[in-house]
Amino acid sequence: MWHFLHPFIEIYDGLIFTLADYVQVGLGASNIFILPPAIDPLSPKNVELSPEVIAQTLSPYGMNLNHPLIVQVSRLDRAKNPWGVIDAYRLVKREVPWVQLALVASMAHDDPDTRKYFQRIADYAGGDCDVYLLTNLVGVGNVEVNAFQRVAAVVVQNSVREGFGLSVSEALWKERPVVAGNVGGIPLQIIYGKTGYLVNTVQECANRIVYLLQHPQVAERMGRAGKEYVRQNFLVTRYLRDYLKILNRLSGQVESVEEGLEYRPS
Repeated sequence: MWHFLHPFIEIYDGLIFTLADYVQVGLGASNIFILPPAIDPLSPKNVELSPEVIAQTLSPYGMNLNHPLIVQVSRLDRAKNPWGVIDAYRLVKREVPWVQLALVASMAHDDPDTRKYFQRIADYAGGDCDVYLLTNLVGVGNVEVNAFQRVAAVVVQNSVREGFGLSVSEALWKERPVVAGNVGGIPLQIIYGKTGYLVNTVQECANRIVYLLQHPQVAERMGRAGKEYVRQNFLVTRYLRDYLKILNRLSGQVESVEEGLEYRPS
């Protein structure tokens, strides 16, 4: 596929990639820029919600909002490793017996594979009444995702393969500490020990969740730091600044853009 696309890509004056790791070897274009995605803080998925709206929104789903809730928002596939999240939850439950887990996913109506994954994950959960497997097929939309992330004690993104993973920034924006896989674009969003934790194994994931549940002051501090980090780096308003800098560079108005935006091969 890359050999087919390469001649078409080369004709452009500038190229934008989400991550430096995605820049292909052999690109002759001199103007290559790294522009991470960002979230819209005013969208239904990210806008502020009152406690009353959150409680009303989540009341149909049956979890106890007075007990800690672990939440992962992701597709249902191997890359997001929901089985690993369930394994981590089971380890956490040994230390915090009243903990709950919500796996919140979007499913395509016309994709039979997602239904197969749903059933496999449901079977793996084994009828545990504290595990909630929720999808858009039972009314979980953007507002519900927003509410779930806001009530979460810890948000997990247990990916074993990831592009950028904007659900991490969405959770950080809601002042939630995040425990996430050390893959793809996730490390750009998490400052280890300040806004959350990067993990490589189920055991590490469980250990970090337990620590945050047992140290709510640390979790609260991480949540505040996470929101500020997203405010500075991953809101859509950043696009205006970045695209103006890129256009100035391409028009010859400036010789270079700020470090981090312009690609520099290692």
